[in-house]
Amino acid sequence: MGLARRRKRKSRRRQEGRRILENVPQFSIECGEDKPVTAARKFIHSEGIVPPALLLVKRNEHTTDRYFWAEKGLFGAQYVEENHFLFPSLRLSDEESDELPVVAQSR
Repeated sequence: MGLARRRKRKSRRRQEGRRILENVPQFSIECGEDKPVTAARKFIHSEGIVPPALLLVKRNEHTTDRYFWAEKGLFGAQYVEENHFLFPSLRLSDEESDELPVVAQSR
């Protein structure tokens, strides 16, 4: 008998981030001879893409790297899913945010 495989717990925060990223413009490109992150940067500059945007860079027929283009630069999409609250542009594009009362924080 094989060992029972445990289901990987889906992070609620990451699911939330993935849902938010679904509302962001997406661009699919192939990386060609470049490294995926280089291909993404070249594409952003050649096309004049403004943040926020999600770039899907096809590395080969099996692998696609996902990047998030933010005001602060280019990030791995998985990092952004887990830390979406750090990105102001995602708060603006999230429809639910206009239903929540805004509480000012003083530090």
